[in-house]
Amino acid sequence: MGIESMSKEPTKIVYAPVAIIYWTLISVFLFVLFVIGFYYLLTGQGARFDVGWFLMSTSPYMWALLGTGLAISLSVVGAAWGIYTTGASIAGGGVKAPRIKTKNLISIIFCEAVAIYGIIMAIVISTNLTAFDITKMTTEEDWRKNYAAGFKMFGAGLTVGISNLACGVCVGIVGSGAALADAANGSLFVKILIIEIFGSAIGLFGLIIAILQTTGAGMISTAS
Repeated sequence: MGIESMSKEPTKIVYAPVAIIYWTLISVFLFVLFVIGFYYLLTGQGARFDVGWFLMSTSPYMWALLGTGLAISLSVVGAAWGIYTTGASIAGGGVKAPRIKTKNLISIIFCEAVAIYGIIMAIVISTNLTAFDITKMTTEEDWRKNYAAGFKMFGAGLTVGISNLACGVCVGIVGSGAALADAANGSLFVKILIIEIFGSAIGLFGLIIAILQTTGAGMISTAS
């Protein structure tokens, strides 16, 4: 018996339009940035196009509150992404193997812990906020300390937010694979669960680093 050759469809480039959109957005952003910089240069305000000027002309409260918002929002996005990925696989695999529904809920718990890390960090940042009036600062050292505290809180919130976003995606994908592997072969669940535990540690590392960043980041109060 001869082997019958199968016709192949031509390879389709699926991501070409997406790449064009990305490059268009990047080009527009760079063009706008160039126009703004050129305008400042021609009008004699080139010194204002400075990162340091922007940081020192904004309130430390803004940076601290941005850190709080990023800590919660990015962590929740990571948790939701992981739950969505894992939950879809558990629901789909549970149709064929109903036994996987209960024990694979541990993957959902790992994803939900990511959001809890963000809430914990937001509470830690909020406890360091203190009412102060920058116009009543008596020394330059106090003024700089409040700005440094605001920047530290922003960095801590950004650190824990990005770490938890990556952790949620990681745990979601690994948990999805664990559910499908468990549906096919029950002996694989424990082995993949170990990988999932290491993946969930990423968010914990981010939380620890963020707590270290906020150590000594208290603001000096000027309230009467």
